[in-house]
Amino acid sequence: MTPESGSTDLWKITLGELDEKMGVRIVEESVDRVVATMPVEGNRQSFGLLHGGASLAVGEAVGSWAAVIHASTLGKTAVGVDVSATHHKSAREGTVTITATPIHLGGTVTTHEVLITNDAGQRLCTLRITNLLMDRKG
Repeated sequence: MTPESGSTDLWKITLGELDEKMGVRIVEESVDRVVATMPVEGNRQSFGLLHGGASLAVGEAVGSWAAVIHASTLGKTAVGVDVSATHHKSAREGTVTITATPIHLGGTVTTHEVLITNDAGQRLCTLRITNLLMDRKG
């Protein structure tokens, strides 16, 4: 759900089709932190490991949601302009936790760090995502 143009109501996360197919679940959503989980099962590549593309897709989604929540406080929306990731470790099973926290919350650009960790709390992947804040279409 997108707030109406000019509204500063906090945007609430709505899962997209890919998020649903990947089994993403929202745990927490605020300007300061967005947390989600995703099962490894169903998101593995042919060698049985968590797919790097799945990590990027879920990391970009969570980081973008965090940016849109911030943007909504300004009556704006956000669109991604850059994402990069470093894979540190892999997973074969369990659930990963995806946590986005702000690095910079501006009026024009936001940057978030997104950490993907396994059930033991070990870092699997670190993403950085930058979003451009834009006026919402009426």
